[in-house]
Amino acid sequence: MSRVSVTYQDHIAHVRLTRADKMNAVDQDMIDAIIAAGNEVAASKARVVVLSGEGKAFCAGIDISAMGALAGGNPAEKMMPRTHGDGTTNQWQEVAMIWTRVGVPVIAALHGKVYGAGLQLALGADIRIAAPDIEMAVMEMKWGIIPDMGGMVLLPKLVRGDVLRLLTYTATPIDAVQAERWGLVTQLADDPLSAAMELAKTIAGKSPSAIKAAKRLAAFAEINGAEAVLLEESREQADLLGRPDQMEVIAAEFGKRPAVFKD
Repeated sequence: MSRVSVTYQDHIAHVRLTRADKMNAVDQDMIDAIIAAGNEVAASKARVVVLSGEGKAFCAGIDISAMGALAGGNPAEKMMPRTHGDGTTNQWQEVAMIWTRVGVPVIAALHGKVYGAGLQLALGADIRIAAPDIEMAVMEMKWGIIPDMGGMVLLPKLVRGDVLRLLTYTATPIDAVQAERWGLVTQLADDPLSAAMELAKTIAGKSPSAIKAAKRLAAFAEINGAEAVLLEESREQADLLGRPDQMEVIAAEFGKRPAVFKD
């Protein structure tokens, strides 16, 4: 049975987790389906992606029955090989990290439980819009393990070190207000999917080339020093200004401005 559906409309790719009967818990089939969906939309002409989950939760975490696949044999032999992401991730890490490499913005619409694997998947998005009923948790410590699906790459970009440690050490769920206060959530909305779709429409209406450049530059800026970022800013801008189609966008927008701005 398919674990994920992908639909396209108005340049928006909508990726839905469809294992509602299990609160979209992640098993091997879900891992494979999420990675396949990421590869599909990366190769598509979509200008923005919306991630959501059907049913009562975005994703309640790892399917406990799937943990047996890690317990048997030698875990290092399964986890240490870099099998995905151009040699940077294993399959579990790729579930979240693939969305950071998709060339267009990714918006996660969150509701219900966003635990463990579900939280790390959500962290792979550029923007997270959440319902007031969400519960978020770095759940792995409950099972005596640690976040291992990209969380330790993604969490430090969003929260302070003490918050990261508190979430990781305790596995305690937090509510929407706290999640927004700590930076795990971008904004709250009573209907996060509708809000995500409206935002996606706004982004899809912008210059595709500029949006892609902005995502690349933001990711570059998060891991490099000022000198390198300044140089990359100039390189990306020069590339955009050197494109005839981009100059048409600039000229069209410039023509909309009041005459005082044209002098």
